[in-house]
Amino acid sequence: MQAFTPHTAQPKRRKFLARGCAVAIAAGTLAWLAATGSGVTTPTVAPVAAEGPGDAIEDFSYPHADKVLAEKNVVLKRGDGNITLADCSSGTGFLEVWAREKEKICFKVTGNSGWLTMEIPSVHLIKGNDYTTQVDMTLGTEQKSYTVTKNTWTSVGETVDPEGRQHVLVEIRSTKS
Repeated sequence: MQAFTPHTAQPKRRKFLARGCAVAIAAGTLAWLAATGSGVTTPTVAPVAAEGPGDAIEDFSYPHADKVLAEKNVVLKRGDGNITLADCSSGTGFLEVWAREKEKICFKVTGNSGWLTMEIPSVHLIKGNDYTTQVDMTLGTEQKSYTVTKNTWTSVGETVDPEGRQHVLVEIRSTKS
C-alpha cells in the first residue's frame, strides 16, 4: 500500500490561489479606477424615443361605438366587455331588446357577470336569456329598474307605464346564477 504524500496536492492549490489573487487584483483595480474617475466612463442612459406610449388605462368605452351609432342608431357607451352587441341571426341565447321604430337588438352575455350602459329610446319588450338580468330605464329625470325574466319575454317601459310614456334603456346588468 502506498503512503499518502501531502506534496501531490500543492500544485492544484497554487493554481487556485493564483487565480483568486488575479481576480482580486483585477476587481480592486476596477474599483479604484471607478472611484477616481480615471480611465473609466460611466454609460449614460437615454430614452429610445422622446415620448413613449402612454399608460394603458381602461376607460370601459364601448369599442367602435360611433360605427354602431351610424349603422344601427344605437348609442353604446361603456361596459366591462361581457355584454356585447350581437347579430340576432348568428345564434341563440341572446338578450333581445325591442324598441319602437327599430329592429330587435341583440346582446350576447359572457362570463359570470356583465354590464353595459347605452341609450336606446322607446324600449318596450326584452327577452331574457340564461342570465339573471336587471335593466335600468329613464323617463326624463325618473329612473326605473326592471328584472328581466330568464328565457321569456318581459314587458318594460311604456308597456307597463300607466300613461304609456316612452322610456329610454340606459343600462343592462347580468349575472350567471
